[in-house]
Amino acid sequence: MEDDFEAINIADERLVSAEHSENEEDEKIEVNLRPSSLSDFVGQEQIKKQLLISIEAAKQRDEPIEHVLLYGNPGLGKTTLAHIISHEMNANIKVTAGPALERVGDLAAILSNLERGDVLFIDEIHRMNKTIEEVLYSAMEDYALDIIVGKGPAARTLRMPLEKFTIIGATTKMNLLSGPLRDRFGHVFHLNFYEHSDIDKIINRNAEILSVTMEPGISFKVAERARRTPRVANRLLKRVRDYAQVKNNGKIDESVLRASFEMLGIDNYGLDHVDRKILSAIIEKFKGGPVGLGTLSASVAEDIETMETIYEPYLLQIGMIDRTPRGRVATHIAKKHLGNSVSTLF
Repeated sequence: MEDDFEAINIADERLVSAEHSENEEDEKIEVNLRPSSLSDFVGQEQIKKQLLISIEAAKQRDEPIEHVLLYGNPGLGKTTLAHIISHEMNANIKVTAGPALERVGDLAAILSNLERGDVLFIDEIHRMNKTIEEVLYSAMEDYALDIIVGKGPAARTLRMPLEKFTIIGATTKMNLLSGPLRDRFGHVFHLNFYEHSDIDKIINRNAEILSVTMEPGISFKVAERARRTPRVANRLLKRVRDYAQVKNNGKIDESVLRASFEMLGIDNYGLDHVDRKILSAIIEKFKGGPVGLGTLSASVAEDIETMETIYEPYLLQIGMIDRTPRGRVATHIAKKHLGNSVSTLF
């Protein structure tokens, strides 16, 4: 039976990473699990209240909603919200990403094909090059595209009118967006990490969609390990479902849950081997800290940007590490957690 499970075992990717999965099947399932309306979207209540008013007001005026900027950590629902906004506005949505817009012609081709009210969703908008960004200014503000024809003294600018549309930008790095671009968004929303109770609701909803059978209380235990991130919650739910399918006729009970997480190496805080390696390095190599991020990243063979954007935010959120002027410090919670026996971690 072990060999049977290995055949459907998890991908090599880090399960508790909130980055997009490169697994095509997982991506399809994730799309199917996305809610299509604000009423089905769990959490981010303050954002939902503001969006409901703005969407209703725009519909009453028969206008597109103002441009929207969504920022926050990976996996919190920026892409989902973009699709929901377009659905609520009864609009078509075109999807692209900052790095995919390499030339002005790429942007011009997309914008010129937009119809009135359409939504253009630009993921990783902070990674657009400056030339594209400057062309986007007039498109967002005046609904026109300024195209320079020719070179040198003979160059002239042609203005091409565009239909009124909405740009929804998503970024994990708000600080990398230029001031002029930020200022052209009418709505700027910061997505926060979710409470366990909200993640629990998301897991129960998605378990029903996936026809997963769980004992009462199991969903909350999955939620506690989901790093307060819906994408991670969905990924863990699918992996535990796989284990239960092979080992327990598809039913997820306490013993299946514990065994599956122990096999996956995800402990009761939602930490995996990489997180524990980082904490162990601070505690054992650097005597609890403080240690500079550059030194720490070198000691665990991870680059600084990955440490700062992927691993560190959650460890800070749950109080495992502290930032100080002199570097990172492991807290007493981290020392106690890593000091436990292996059997108490899962």
